[in-house]
Amino acid sequence: MATKTDLEIEEITSLQYPKKYFVYLLNDDYTPMDFVVDILMSIFHKTYEEAQNIMLEVHKKERGLCGIYTYEIAETKIRQVIRKAKDNGFPLKATMEEE
Repeated sequence: MATKTDLEIEEITSLQYPKKYFVYLLNDDYTPMDFVVDILMSIFHKTYEEAQNIMLEVHKKERGLCGIYTYEIAETKIRQVIRKAKDNGFPLKATMEEE
């Protein structure tokens, strides 16, 4: 029966989880609230009620938390927001911050 060496055990226990990032939508004076709700539902898979609450947070506090993701997923979601906003003629922006 094979046994694990000390080196193999050390390698297994030194695994780390990937860093997580907060993704925020940023407030602007031009993007309609309904469009923000649509973005939250289509890109971030929020329910209508969750999307409404986040949209109001964006409106009142200048930004709203959409979710927490790994770097690659956060970056992809930000690109999707920017693309959809641009395609519809809105300046909506999203950003991410390390957890």
